[in-house]
Amino acid sequence: MSLARVLLLTTLAMLAFAANSLLCRLALRETGIDAASFTTIRLASGALMLWLVVRLRGGSAHTGGSADHPPHGSWASALALFAYAAAFSFAYRTLPAGAGALLLFGAVQATMIGYGLWRGERLGARQSAGMALAAAGLVGLLLPGLSAPPLQGAVLMLASGVAWGVYSLRGRGVANPAASTAGNFLRAVPFALALSLAQLSSASVDAAGAAGAAYAVASGALASGLGYALWYGALPLLRATSAATVQLSVPVLAALGAAAFLGEAITLRLMLASLAVLGGIALVIRSPRRASR
Repeated sequence: MSLARVLLLTTLAMLAFAANSLLCRLALRETGIDAASFTTIRLASGALMLWLVVRLRGGSAHTGGSADHPPHGSWASALALFAYAAAFSFAYRTLPAGAGALLLFGAVQATMIGYGLWRGERLGARQSAGMALAAAGLVGLLLPGLSAPPLQGAVLMLASGVAWGVYSLRGRGVANPAASTAGNFLRAVPFALALSLAQLSSASVDAAGAAGAAYAVASGALASGLGYALWYGALPLLRATSAATVQLSVPVLAALGAAAFLGEAITLRLMLASLAVLGGIALVIRSPRRASR
């Protein structure tokens, strides 16, 4: 595959990931859809799109399994995926898109780095400084003040990031990541339906809710389903550090998109927090970690 094609696939995937924040925030701020319905529609449409992608590639995303055809995905991973998607939607009822994407990304990376430390990896001086800088950026973003994001939404988004980090850790090393993701999306739909039933009293079925459903379909089928397919196409051709570093662009793209399309302000607090969090994480993932003895 040519370098130009790898760059194109990577760029489109990052734009798709950033679009998830914009679509969710737009739907919950401007339309009548509720967070539970958005989650269900997003996961169901994502499952359908990923199933189609896998089928077009000649594979299968089935979840049943047999001696000849082992199942793709798992219920534990599906639960983590559902927890990410549900907390993500409920957080964006109050969070600005840019701040939400930064909190999400910071929590994902913190979870994965923390897992490495728990497994015995050790950080050098530069990496330790990066961790401290990233933590200070998140604390600075959440400190009380006029431009601080709502606390409840921030906590939900941090929980969403932890869930996505767990999901990512569980998916490392799978033989067929696209089929595995499709299987996990399919398994996550029943959890989402149960949440929608529990939130039935707040469900929206009016015209504004229908517009929100269209945003949810776009988030699930395009930003999630096709976004993951594009990312998995580029991922084998990227070094691990390059793959991790390029994802630093997602919160920046989300903040710029929120300013351009949602009219959200890029505050000084958000800019400083972004520099600290993303710069600190870059220091960690760009330097080799030391294994424990």
